[in-house]
Amino acid sequence: MGVLDKFEKGVERVVSTAFAKAFRSEVKPVELASALRREVDDRAAVVGRDRTVVPNEFTIELSEADHAQVESWGAEPLADELAANVTEHATSQRYAFVGPVTVSFTESAELETGRFLIRSATVRGAVAPATAVAASARHPLVDIDGQRYLLTGPVTVIGRGSEADIIVDDPGISRRHLEIRVTPDGVVATDLGSTNGTFVEGHQVPAATLVDGNTLTIGRTRILFWTGADEDEDR
Repeated sequence: MGVLDKFEKGVERVVSTAFAKAFRSEVKPVELASALRREVDDRAAVVGRDRTVVPNEFTIELSEADHAQVESWGAEPLADELAANVTEHATSQRYAFVGPVTVSFTESAELETGRFLIRSATVRGAVAPATAVAASARHPLVDIDGQRYLLTGPVTVIGRGSEADIIVDDPGISRRHLEIRVTPDGVVATDLGSTNGTFVEGHQVPAATLVDGNTLTIGRTRILFWTGADEDEDR
């Protein structure tokens, strides 16, 4: 069993880790951001040549008072900002994710004001932020309005609805508009019965095998597709 195989066994078990830090006053956003970056560094795992995987799901446990404070700030936008900060840090360190980066908050009656606990897990998903990982035949990359996504799962759904793996804010896109499927014979894009159709290199198609550099258009959104020579990730 290779290093990556052992790592993926751990992914299946959703391995969680935790650490805590005390403060004299209520928790501040900058302290949470700093602690998340340290958690990423502490849990970084080398799984192959030039590939270091880090956790992508984070739960921050807060005291009742601190949780109420976070709610007053706006928990959702704060979580999004912290997730973006984690992604930026991972990019600077050339870390890789195996799924989307998420941050959530939970309340614990056992914690005092100023204390918090971070639990992290490495959870595989259909897509992941493209940080230092190059596109490959096994894990293609798409660029949507400047945001790059590594396709880490065999099937990725793009659409406007919350059930899509990649959500695009475009009124011309259906809730489940397009599926990109990675197969041993190539990468296939399939329209999922959308209202306005899927176009590859300007031609409307029900399905198409994609090649490196293809441009897909759905609604008013352009999607750039890249792939490359596959590499042995276990080396």
